Amino acid sequence: MLRIDDISYSIAGRPLFAQASAAIPAGHKVGLVGPNGAGKTTLFRLIRGELSLDGGTIALPARARIGGVAQEAPGNARTVLDTVLDADVERAALMAETATATDPGRIAEIQTRLADIDAWSAEARAATILKGLGFSDADQQRPTSDYSGGWRMRVALAGVLFAQPDLLLLDEPTNYLDLEGALWLETYLARYPYTVIVISHDRGLLNRAVGHILHLEDRRLTLYSGGYDQFARARAEKRALQAAEAKKQDARRAHLQGFVDRFRAKASKAKQAQARIKMLARMEPITAPEEAKFHRFTFPQPEQLSPPIVNTEGVAVGYGARAVLRRLDLRIDQDDRIALLGRNGQGKSTLSKLLAERLEPMEGRITRANKLRVGYFAQHQVDELVLTDTPLDHVRRLRPHEAPAKLRARLAGFGLMEAQAETRVGRLSGGQKARLSLLIATIDAPHLLVLDEPTNHLDIESREALTEALNDFPGAVVLVSHDMHLLNLVADRLWLVDQGGVAPWPDDLDDYRRMLLTGEERPEPKPSARPQPAARPSRERLLDLRAEARKAEDRVEKLTAMLEKLDAIMADPDTYDDAQKAEAYGRKHAEASQAMQRAESLWLEALERLEAAERT
Repeated sequence: MLRIDDISYSIAGRPLFAQASAAIPAGHKVGLVGPNGAGKTTLFRLIRGELSLDGGTIALPARARIGGVAQEAPGNARTVLDTVLDADVERAALMAETATATDPGRIAEIQTRLADIDAWSAEARAATILKGLGFSDADQQRPTSDYSGGWRMRVALAGVLFAQPDLLLLDEPTNYLDLEGALWLETYLARYPYTVIVISHDRGLLNRAVGHILHLEDRRLTLYSGGYDQFARARAEKRALQAAEAKKQDARRAHLQGFVDRFRAKASKAKQAQARIKMLARMEPITAPEEAKFHRFTFPQPEQLSPPIVNTEGVAVGYGARAVLRRLDLRIDQDDRIALLGRNGQGKSTLSKLLAERLEPMEGRITRANKLRVGYFAQHQVDELVLTDTPLDHVRRLRPHEAPAKLRARLAGFGLMEAQAETRVGRLSGGQKARLSLLIATIDAPHLLVLDEPTNHLDIESREALTEALNDFPGAVVLVSHDMHLLNLVADRLWLVDQGGVAPWPDDLDDYRRMLLTGEERPEPKPSARPQPAARPSRERLLDLRAEARKAEDRVEKLTAMLEKLDAIMADPDTYDDAQKAEAYGRKHAEASQAMQRAESLWLEALERLEAAERT
């Protein structure tokens, strides 16, 4: 069991923990969540003993091994597989000793211990983990120096999973994984035989891989049972109860204080007044909870262009003389919400760069609408940023004639306040860099927004804000993400990038996830297949149906607002001072209610027609 008892810790005089306590039984899978900067990573360092507590204790069973991905694996001539095998220090030492040991007793001890730790199946176990994280058999035999930093982080993650420490501490492990790797990790962690604590903003992982949530807020730790959704509901109920209790206490205080103020000077009531003064002094304050502080993203609105905004015919695209994707016959309209699916290395980022005008076609033809503007968020957003410049420098280059106050307002709208505006990008957090990249990608009100892993480093609240902004955005969206929660809420079309081609995925995301986890055969993309099936209704008909559904929805929203206003008027007692006016409002309310019923019916019918057309 991991016991955290009344710990206190401060950085530069700022307390991160104050009498924080938690007990995590052995074998529990726990998600550690809390606001950015609250001290989640610091807690990991305290558990590992890298920092000294100001007060309290952290206790683990004797000889418990703690593991985590502290830094990327070194780039050297060791193969990926050997690097992972080396992560089990005891096995590596015993295997080395077998080559030099001469004492029969010691040799027997070594062989017994190797059998105990299942050393002879080590290569198979390591290879299985590496395969789950995206390394083919051939990739595992390459030296680690062949790989970029992100892939070396996967090697480091594979190493710590292979070593199987008694307490596994993972800090945002999905940030450098694709969707397939993230889904594999969820399943692996759920079956991991020892204790796991994972810091993550991936809602899917926090719902499926862990059984408890450890919440860090206001320098305290609270352990909740269940996944993230259960935690969110329990916390909302707790906050509502706390707010209600605070309101009741405020009313009680006001009542007692009113008695004191009124009767303190009266001799006959002085004793009772003094008693109430003591009651006020003894009353433990209940503070209403503050709302979570996160910034809603607001993307500029582009004007409408005639469809299609992008059309490709027989396009091949790649790097140098090597084509990654061929025979691309794609069409994108301004109301499309497209998620790109496919295993790592199949070409999702390559297709993103083609659509974002960062790669030119090697053959074929690509047609773009006149005046088309494209916004692009790169998978590694630092590739798009100048690390020695400030966020203010970046937006000033894009808007050289805007007043400084306007530039700062733009940054503030994406959560980059006064302090961050003047900080060099190289010193910003990953989440702050992601916000700056989103601002840059959308500053010109693009008609097409291409986002390659935009949620890396964003906390859960910011991911929810991004989801809301994308759903409100009137342009087209092409999205690559390992966050299935985001894909489920945003995408209405799925394209599978696989084996050098792009084809529509015929089922939904749950089917795709099931296929990945079960290892079923995926459908072969046909060279002639287009992301829009030939048998479906004409594109113009689909656009008309979507416009009809939006119009019906707008009508429902307007009637909802009207009914809310009428409800407020009808609930006001002053309305009934004038009988004629009250009767008129009553008629309006009845008419609006009937209109609402008709509008809702029309909306449902429009949605059913649209869904039927999209299925054909």
